[in-house]
Amino acid sequence: MLFSVDEFRAWKNKRVTLLGMSGVGKTHLSGILRGQGWFHYSSDYRIGTRYLDEPILDLVKQQAMDVPFLRDLLRRDWIYIHNNIRIDDLGPVLSYIGKPGDPERGGVSLEDFRRRQARYHDAEVAAMYDVPEFIRKAERIYGYRNFINDVGGSLCELADPEPVRLLIEHTLMLYIQITDHAEEEELIRRLQSAPKPLYYRPEFLDEQLAIYLDENNLQYAAQMDPDGFTRWIFPRLFHSRIPRYEAIAEPRGYTVTSQEVSQIRDESDFLELLEAAIARK
Repeated sequence: MLFSVDEFRAWKNKRVTLLGMSGVGKTHLSGILRGQGWFHYSSDYRIGTRYLDEPILDLVKQQAMDVPFLRDLLRRDWIYIHNNIRIDDLGPVLSYIGKPGDPERGGVSLEDFRRRQARYHDAEVAAMYDVPEFIRKAERIYGYRNFINDVGGSLCELADPEPVRLLIEHTLMLYIQITDHAEEEELIRRLQSAPKPLYYRPEFLDEQLAIYLDENNLQYAAQMDPDGFTRWIFPRLFHSRIPRYEAIAEPRGYTVTSQEVSQIRDESDFLELLEAAIARK
C-alpha cells in the first residue's frame, strides 16, 4: 500500500509489514508496539508452531529413540514431547534447519539440509498467505485496531512473488535499511555468534558451497565445519539480500534506517517515523 501523509493519518486500522535482515530490530520494534495495543504477527513463530511443528517434533523423537530409556517411554506413550518455541526464541526452528557439514561436528547431510530448506521455504510462503486472515482475526475477534507483521529476513528470497504481492495489497511495507558500515559489521558479528534460522536460495547455496569447498581444499560438504561454513556464508548472504529488499521497497513500500528505528520508544515515535518515510518518498 502507498499513501500520502494525510491518507496514512486517516487510515483507521494501520497494518504494517517490517522488511529487513534478521537481527535488524524487527522483532524488538514489534514487541514495543505489541505492548501498546498492536497485534503482533510473527511469521517465524507461525512457521514453528504451525507449519514446522510436526517435522521439528519428528526430528526430536528420532533422536530420542536412539536412547533405550526414552525409546521405551515414547513407545508406551508414557511421555510426550512438546515444541516450546517463543517469539523471541526460535531455537526449535534453528535446531530443525541445522547447518550443512560434518555430522561428527553437529552438521546435517547436504541432502537433508536441502530437504529442510525446501520445507522451510514452503512454510514461510504458507505463513504469508495466512496474513490476511490474521488481520481479520486481529480486528474482528480480538479487537485490535492495528497490526504489525514481523516477517523473516528471507521474505525477499521466496521463489513465488505472490506472497509479496499479497502483503503489498494488505499492508504498508516498511524496509529497515542498514546504512552504517560499523553497524553492518556488528550485525554480521552478532548473528555469526548467535545464528537465527536462515533460508538460502538453492542456486545461491550451490554457488557458495562450491566456492567454500574450493577455498578450503575440501571435496564434499560432509567434510565442512558446520559452524565455520555458517560464519563464512552469512556476510555473503547479507549482501546478496540488500538489492532484493530494495527491489521490494523502492516501488511498493517505504524505507527507514536502523538508526531511526533504534530511536523508537513508543507508538507515537513509530507513527512519526512512518509519516517521515512517506513524506520523503
